[in-house]
Amino acid sequence: CLTFQLACCCGTAACALCCKCCPKIKQSTSTRFMYALYFILVTIICCVMMSTTVANEMKTHIPFYKEMCKGIQAGEMCEKLVGYTAVYKVCFGMACFFFLFFLFTIKVNSSKSCRAYIHNGFWLIKLILLAAMCSGAFFIPDQDTFLNAWRYIGATGGFLFIAIQLILLVEFAHKWNKNWTAGANHKQMWNGLLALVTLILYSIAVAALVLMALFYTRSEGCTYNKVLIGVNGGLCLFVSLVAISPCVQNCQPHSGLLQSGIISCYVMYLTFSALSSKPPETILDENNQNITICVPEFSQGLHRDENLVTGLGTTILFGCILYSCLTSTTRASSEALRGIYAAPETEVARCCFCCAPDGDADAREHTASRGGQTVIYDEKKGTVYSYAYFHFVFFLASLYVMMTVTHWFHYESAQIEKFFTGTWSIFWIKMVSCWVCVCLYLWTLIAPLCCPSRGFSV
Repeated sequence: CLTFQLACCCGTAACALCCKCCPKIKQSTSTRFMYALYFILVTIICCVMMSTTVANEMKTHIPFYKEMCKGIQAGEMCEKLVGYTAVYKVCFGMACFFFLFFLFTIKVNSSKSCRAYIHNGFWLIKLILLAAMCSGAFFIPDQDTFLNAWRYIGATGGFLFIAIQLILLVEFAHKWNKNWTAGANHKQMWNGLLALVTLILYSIAVAALVLMALFYTRSEGCTYNKVLIGVNGGLCLFVSLVAISPCVQNCQPHSGLLQSGIISCYVMYLTFSALSSKPPETILDENNQNITICVPEFSQGLHRDENLVTGLGTTILFGCILYSCLTSTTRASSEALRGIYAAPETEVARCCFCCAPDGDADAREHTASRGGQTVIYDEKKGTVYSYAYFHFVFFLASLYVMMTVTHWFHYESAQIEKFFTGTWSIFWIKMVSCWVCVCLYLWTLIAPLCCPSRGFSV
């Protein structure tokens, strides 16, 4: 009996003990939530490791801190547990955890298989495995070689994570237009909605361009800002003209200004984010004192409270990363990356087209409550998302978090308190991401013209 109880604690029952008052939840949703919880936990640990404030507070307030550090062989003052090297090792463990499950769940199409049961349960064992992997990375021999090699692997994975998000953004723009255009064939209301949303998107993009020109440039200096704002604004205009050009319209009738408006707004967001991440420019005023230029005056006041800005900004940033992970791991997203799209005749226009329920009808027939939260088993007929792809995206997200927390290629001076002071590496990564997004969208427009013999569908 004791053995059975211990087995229950290592299975799904461990997560259901305190959940009786919680609302119903789908099995697929609860599984993804648990993996996301693991991801958040390790991410918080990485942020703590990069914080000099936390390290100093621990030295001050924890009794026998020095003796404890020596006891766990982390250095005289636990210097091996802080800084970019510690984050690299912890993220190495998390990345290995998700990559292991990526290999383990390849071609799992039924939730009744043994591998699917392991994917959907045994949370305590998996938590122990994750902790063991993150801890074991600190005992890898030849640390210098490992860190140098892992840095390049992390950069490659981080860029691939960005690329997947950009591809899915372009696919989202085309899917939105395609869905609402399908509704316009039956009701003129959809044409009005298309026109209204397109107008709003372009208004936001133009307003953002004007505001950046006002606050991030001045008559003298700010050359980088002027050139980049002008170039990115010109790119938005260029892709908009290409999208409605007759040659593109003949090959792709679904191409329109709605997609260009979405891309333009995202380009303006990345431009703003890049300009905010650029190291500040300073000049001497008439009193021979350094003053910061090419940034809004109100932002200088905001950055004075570094703890508030860092805490709030980091929370928003990693919330966006987590949202990107979860939205990128749906079956529709994985199929879009492989070029699989719904047939035009099956499109049903919806205002919230991106939140189509997967198997809800079947899910309502299979509910169970085992003393805890009521679970809807929505995968009785098959998996509603790709398990392997889910873990692969979180593997890439682990590398992206590692590079982001350690300021990408400015890792030696990285601190979480200086996360928003700006570095050239972060600035150029955001600008290049902006241009890659434009190129991806542009390719979806001109690909049928360049390769007429091949079939393209968006």
